[in-house]
Amino acid sequence: MAKTTILYIDDNEDNVFMLRSRLCRAGYDVVVAHDGAEGVHLARERMPDVILMDITLPHLDGLSATRQLKNHPRTRDIPVIVLTAHAGAKDRERALESGADDFETVPVRLPRLMAKIEHLVERRATA
Repeated sequence: MAKTTILYIDDNEDNVFMLRSRLCRAGYDVVVAHDGAEGVHLARERMPDVILMDITLPHLDGLSATRQLKNHPRTRDIPVIVLTAHAGAKDRERALESGADDFETVPVRLPRLMAKIEHLVERRATA
């Protein structure tokens, strides 16, 4: 069975190093983009199984990048999980309104995040 490919879009090098390392050790293939525009480009080019999207990004914020991905026929079905330190109800609401499939707060609880990733990948495979 092929590895699940995750596109992780985040400009914080510490977050990227920590989460990418943990996800790779768990068996995922992780591609990283450091801003929203690069993330949209890589999503269209690589067609990952799932996208982890920070909200606060340079060049194109995460919510705008999510809208672009969800409004494009090539990428609209790729699940997006928004990762953010902003944990308020309004933040979750804004993320879901942008088209995100799920929402997770930072610091990430890896078992919960992996369960969400697997659920979204399985749901997409059976759709």
